[in-house]
Amino acid sequence: AEVTIAGRSFRIKKQFLDDIAAVPMREAIGKLRKALLIFHAPLDNTVSIDNAGQIFQAAKHPKSFISLDGADHLLTRKADAEYVATAIMGWVSRYLPAVEAAPAPVADSPASAAAAEPPPEDGWMRVTETGRGAYANRIRLGKHILLADEPEKYGGTDTGLAPYDFLMAGLGSCTAMTIRMYAERKQWPLERVSVKLHHEKIHAEDCAECETKEGKIDRFERVIGFTGPLDEAQRQSLLAIADKCPVHRTLHSEMDIRTRLEP
Repeated sequence: AEVTIAGRSFRIKKQFLDDIAAVPMREAIGKLRKALLIFHAPLDNTVSIDNAGQIFQAAKHPKSFISLDGADHLLTRKADAEYVATAIMGWVSRYLPAVEAAPAPVADSPASAAAAEPPPEDGWMRVTETGRGAYANRIRLGKHILLADEPEKYGGTDTGLAPYDFLMAGLGSCTAMTIRMYAERKQWPLERVSVKLHHEKIHAEDCAECETKEGKIDRFERVIGFTGPLDEAQRQSLLAIADKCPVHRTLHSEMDIRTRLEP
């Protein structure tokens, strides 16, 4: 059956209902042995207050209940979502172990310099060492800040993604976006795209399709999953369009990388 919740359609199968019926929820909630926080909006027309009350009664202490006056089931208003996030942050701090604050960077160290420097010019990305560990770097592009590092087994401190991880992230996100754009243009019932990626170095002689036959080459494995009532022809078309992703094309094309000293 097709079920509409807050304007979004979901396909519910009999197996889903059977799975729910097979789980004694009251008993399961009573045996959680975890702190439980329940939110419910009095005007929620998707889940009734009776359901929230049954969960609260079945749960053992510690348990808390917060009423979300004026909110809808999916918290579509930004103010409601921010209120819930703030409430969770305060509530959960009582049940999580304290975390030691990272030591403040030494004055004039690469970390303090990176934190104080202005963002780069439009269209440019700046990568700066943080000073915490041998390979940790801060990446800034516009208002976005990311961390890059190497795993501990390679001498890093594992505070961020490794360089090849960012490369995989670019390929994976570009793949998902390209497929989404194509499906919307075709008006196909694609509900969700997922992309799994893996990178490794292989001997060139092991790649039958590659022109290089000596040394090692990079192999990226990409596994794409689709959710939604697509037929096999649609699934194959979406799979094929993945190779049209701009990042995929860039990785397969000739590139010109120019390097110069900063003034």
